[in-house]
Amino acid sequence: MICIYDKKGFNTLLRLAQDTLRDADLSHQDLTEANLVQVDLRGANLRGSKLCFADLRLADLRGADLTQADLTGADLTGARLEQTLLSGAVLPIKAL
Repeated sequence: MICIYDKKGFNTLLRLAQDTLRDADLSHQDLTEANLVQVDLRGANLRGSKLCFADLRLADLRGADLTQADLTGADLTGARLEQTLLSGAVLPIKAL
């Protein structure tokens, strides 16, 4: 079981009955202010997800699909983005 919490660690944003987020289908989820620091999201489907103000520092997003995702205010410092699909995504200015 995986739980994704907000940045403060108090509120559970999503529970998944799986052992990893690698290749996970998180499409169209509201993960606003999610704490995803150093999380392995390789190959994950985040298409259309709301990741506003999410903390994705050092996250591994290689090969993930972030098409149409909203990353407004998200922190992508040090995130691995090779081969990540970002078509139509709303990106934070400081991420790049």
